[in-house]
Amino acid sequence: MHRQRIFTLWMATAALAQPLTALAAPGAEAADALRSLPHVEWSASATIYEVNIRQYTPEGTFAAFEKHLPRLRQMGVEILWLMPVQPIGAVNRKGPLGSYYSIRDYTAINPEFGTLADFRHLVQATHAAGMHLILDWVANHTAFDHPWVRAHPDWYQKNARGEIGGYEYDNGTEIEHWSDVVGLDYRQRGLWPAMIEAMEFWVRDMDVDGFRCDVAMRVPTPFWQAARAALDRIKPVFMLAEAEDPGLHDRAFDMTYDWGLDRVLLRIAKGNGDARDLAAYLADRRRRYPADGYLMTFTTNHDQNSWNGSDTERYGDAFKAFAVLAATLPGMPLIYGGQE
Repeated sequence: MHRQRIFTLWMATAALAQPLTALAAPGAEAADALRSLPHVEWSASATIYEVNIRQYTPEGTFAAFEKHLPRLRQMGVEILWLMPVQPIGAVNRKGPLGSYYSIRDYTAINPEFGTLADFRHLVQATHAAGMHLILDWVANHTAFDHPWVRAHPDWYQKNARGEIGGYEYDNGTEIEHWSDVVGLDYRQRGLWPAMIEAMEFWVRDMDVDGFRCDVAMRVPTPFWQAARAALDRIKPVFMLAEAEDPGLHDRAFDMTYDWGLDRVLLRIAKGNGDARDLAAYLADRRRRYPADGYLMTFTTNHDQNSWNGSDTERYGDAFKAFAVLAATLPGMPLIYGGQE
């Protein structure tokens, strides 16, 4: 089985030489119709690195993580993506620590990590090291004890009884019950400037370089277009959507997740696919996405590692080879903190 897996990988990489050349061709009319925005210069040929502050060091603080910046820069990292750093909701919290994605205050810092001054210092140190920093942004939902729940209940989704309740997420195969958060309702236009103002704070006052936007496909694309325009007026930013919708590249995001590549590579690793599947997927990807759009390639991230297992559990003995393949195919490679 081990020999067969390695042979399949060899077939995939060897046979891709010709299809990869074809990827330089212009996309189809549907992809060309998407109006991409100019990318910041520093994002070209970049590698992105995901950071979980709580788990990265024994201290779990900004100051402790900052000591790793020289090592990461030497490793070749250009963009740091920090998982959410805001205070976590206490009402209906899951477990003693709670989820980073249950945000109680958009413009504050989780005191477990440090202070706003500590965060600003980390951003400055990141820039001094020749890297850039984007912050995870959760625009789809908030914690139950976010001030907006009381001040603006009309900004939230309601259940059949007209009540604000836990968020239900359809992942395509089942309904997930996110009982620690409540969904925002973007039909309420008063929500839009408030959310954009919160994002502007981090760019204007903290000098972050953009955002990775959680479940971006659950928020209307016109909102993201408005947010991007507002942020770019402060300074040019880099925007990553946790989604695979080509439409999000239309005047909103620089990069989306390449979930399709992840699925194809996993099939090949398990012996259920070969080079033809990979070549077909890459050709189709180029037709559907704008020619200058970025896609983030990966074998793991915090969601995959948490819910579906580690690299070794998912890819077996060939996990290093598949990580190299994901990092060298067209796109921007992601390294999940610790994966190195």
